[in-house]
Amino acid sequence: MNETINDIFFSVVERNQEQVMLYKQTVKWVPISSRELYREVIGTARTLAQWGIGKGDRVAILSENRPEWAVADFATLLLGAADVPIYPTLTEEQTLAILQDSGARLAFVSTVEQLKKVLAIKDRTAIEKVVVMDYVGIPEGIPMHRMMMNQDTGRDAEMDARGKSIKPDDLATIVYTSGTTGTPKGAMLSHGNIASNLLYAHGYFDLGPGQLGISFLPLSHVTARHLDYVLFQNGVTIAYCSNFTLMPQYITEVHPTIFVGVPRVYEKIRDKVRRDAAKGLKRTVSDWALRVGRSHREEILAGKQPAALSWKLADSLLYSKIRAALGGRVQTFVSGGAPLGRDLAEWFADIGIRIHEGYGLTETSPVIAINNREQHRLGTVGKVIPNVECRIASDGEIQVRGPSVFQGYWNKPEETRNVFEDGWFKTGDIGCLDSDGFLTITDRKKDLQKTSGGKFIAPQPIELTLSASSMVAYAAVFADGRKFAAAVLAPEFAALEEWARDQQIGTINRQQLVAHPKVQALYEGIVAEVNKNLAQYEAIKNFLLVSDEFTIADGQLTASMKMRRREVERRYRAQIEALYGNAERSSAGARVAATPFVGAGEKV
Repeated sequence: MNETINDIFFSVVERNQEQVMLYKQTVKWVPISSRELYREVIGTARTLAQWGIGKGDRVAILSENRPEWAVADFATLLLGAADVPIYPTLTEEQTLAILQDSGARLAFVSTVEQLKKVLAIKDRTAIEKVVVMDYVGIPEGIPMHRMMMNQDTGRDAEMDARGKSIKPDDLATIVYTSGTTGTPKGAMLSHGNIASNLLYAHGYFDLGPGQLGISFLPLSHVTARHLDYVLFQNGVTIAYCSNFTLMPQYITEVHPTIFVGVPRVYEKIRDKVRRDAAKGLKRTVSDWALRVGRSHREEILAGKQPAALSWKLADSLLYSKIRAALGGRVQTFVSGGAPLGRDLAEWFADIGIRIHEGYGLTETSPVIAINNREQHRLGTVGKVIPNVECRIASDGEIQVRGPSVFQGYWNKPEETRNVFEDGWFKTGDIGCLDSDGFLTITDRKKDLQKTSGGKFIAPQPIELTLSASSMVAYAAVFADGRKFAAAVLAPEFAALEEWARDQQIGTINRQQLVAHPKVQALYEGIVAEVNKNLAQYEAIKNFLLVSDEFTIADGQLTASMKMRRREVERRYRAQIEALYGNAERSSAGARVAATPFVGAGEKV
């Protein structure tokens, strides 16, 4: 049994595989074997040790997904140091805050852009050296490839012993998570926290040598890193994708057998299928195939292959083509990082794909519960994994305890105390356990909103239903202290612009597009349809349709593509206030000037 991440590394080495990892080099995929991985990790670790890096030190990794990320990670952990992953999309000031708080002595960076970012702030940090993965020709950047060659082809008994001396309670990583709040906190995860959370992956999913996974979710996020450790542990080859936009191409080149994505990735797949089948005969065939799939949904969700001739025909006409676009070999689909949404899960089931939704947090290393091939229930996040205890508090909050629960927040003892109650970690999520032990998440506790009439509204289910429309990329619901609920809607512009062309709306910019009467009427219809299934106090009475795409870069989304509601509220505060009328005041206390808004939903 692997008790530390170092144990996972040594299991990879001893498996002696020819293809542990793959990376794209110009036009071809290049494999990295167990022997090459060992040499590169030991060479890097030996150099770090020569520089005095050891137990108790912190090492930052600022990079996109690539083999060097794993090499830097394993090398750091072999020495007993802890690594600090940093999203490459963060600004200089955001990066500075993490480097200062963590006290990292050394930073691995990927590119010349990331190198310049760190060099610009280095004097305000404890960083002594910066190692760069690319060949950049800048003297301040130490070439990583030279470090990786600092080892011959044999085993290093001294370094092996050092790596094996690391204990489960030793700190492995500090993962900074701002979630949807925007306030970064460094979650301290030990080797034992992470290793204990990996125990059940093999039993839940059939993983082993000969299979392949593609690593495209940012490794600075705990879900992606957990996945890579699962694949390493089970001998599954990892193909790295450093650029998310290249993911569709890479999938068709490497043909993964396991696919793990956040809900937004699955939404994009569904939206593309809908757009491609929107007209004429394709639309007719697609609608028929989806009706056939819907009639066999329960079989798919039970893990069975329908035998009906109609399903086989629909499979040949539609379902198989979607699977081909995903590489054609995927046996296991998993979703995590954010709520999947029942509508989205049902749509995929209707095309023959069962998505296993899971749930967890950075602080729980991360998995708390997950659906799997034997135990799967639509609308839930699965059963709690065996080595985690779960209870529902009197206010509906999910609380857990077990070996995967983190050690606390770095440099934040008071915040650490505040998230524990009698030894139970308070997740901040509201949910329930059914009679069979399946866990359902209903909302974030801090997101519950109370109207001025005293009614509580859970925004997340409403937002998921709104974004189930192919025309809505993201929805943010606001009702706290207000007399009714309103929403900010970010369009799915690829779908909207195609719809606008069909409606013969002339070529106009996005600001003019969202203001067009036909577009306003379209979204009024979407909101009205959602309102049919809501209680009167929950119904969206007005909405704002924005001309922006929410992105990670502008802070509207987290790295796992979850919407930051507070950032949305901050950015569109004046327009949101206008939805309620100018008599109300902003949270800052100043009156809001009259601001025109787009969206003429039902008025109160």
